[in-house]
Amino acid sequence: MTDQAQSLRHLVSKKIPARPAPSSKRAAKIITITSGKGGVGKSNFTLNFALKLRSLGRKVLVFDADIGMANIDVLMGVSSRFSLYHVLRQEKSIYDVIQYGPGEIPYIPGGSGIADMISLSEEDLNYFVSQIELVSSEMDYILFDTGAGLSKENMKFITSADQCLVVTTPEPTSITDAYALIKVVHGNSPEVPFALIVNRAGDEAEARQASDKIILTAQRFLNLDIKMLGYVTDDPHVVKSVKHQFPFTLAFPKCEASRDIQRIALRYLAIPAQPESGSLTGIKGFMHRWLKRK
Repeated sequence: MTDQAQSLRHLVSKKIPARPAPSSKRAAKIITITSGKGGVGKSNFTLNFALKLRSLGRKVLVFDADIGMANIDVLMGVSSRFSLYHVLRQEKSIYDVIQYGPGEIPYIPGGSGIADMISLSEEDLNYFVSQIELVSSEMDYILFDTGAGLSKENMKFITSADQCLVVTTPEPTSITDAYALIKVVHGNSPEVPFALIVNRAGDEAEARQASDKIILTAQRFLNLDIKMLGYVTDDPHVVKSVKHQFPFTLAFPKCEASRDIQRIALRYLAIPAQPESGSLTGIKGFMHRWLKRK
């Protein structure tokens, strides 16, 4: 596994050339992945979910949008010279900032630049939008790995995206915090669609029990229909991969957790897209909603 990790990490040294937007009509779907509390494995899920989508033929970009605990690069054992901050300050193009991790997964380091997005000048915001549109036209999905909880930055990402995946564990505090996040977001933006991921489940029964507590409560008190997208088993291979700073779906592709991620990715891709009539989706919809809430 170590040799494989070293070989794939060598990809990070590749320089990404600046290039114009392609003529493709593709418009990436914007997905935020969040949680009510920290420590539930949200970033690890985001990374491995992205890798599985990529292995299924989709073009995926991971955007580390956690201002306080940005750690996508740590999970991959790589370091980044530039971050979103340099794009927002018009010091670098989006292609200078995009890095490649194991499995050639592209990602954008966020860091302190996330907070700066809240108070961008019109000139900087226009530049940022133009840069994101460039990369968006080349992707099927952009996954925003947000911070845990409901900071003002997280709220803007969640309420501006096309969909929000909420990661929880079977622990009572995690379930409670996940529901609290959904309740607050729904109260502010009822149009946001949610799906639920139960991480570190002992088995399917435990995962169903945990998800039902959120699903049934949301139905009763919020009149909100939330689907459980799937669960990830509490697998010791996940801990091993984190220690080695290498994605478990690549290091242990046949382990139980990897098979769970595969099922989640397949189930997600099988869901038909159903945008509301007249609604904007993709990066244009994201920026429209972002500016509306600015």
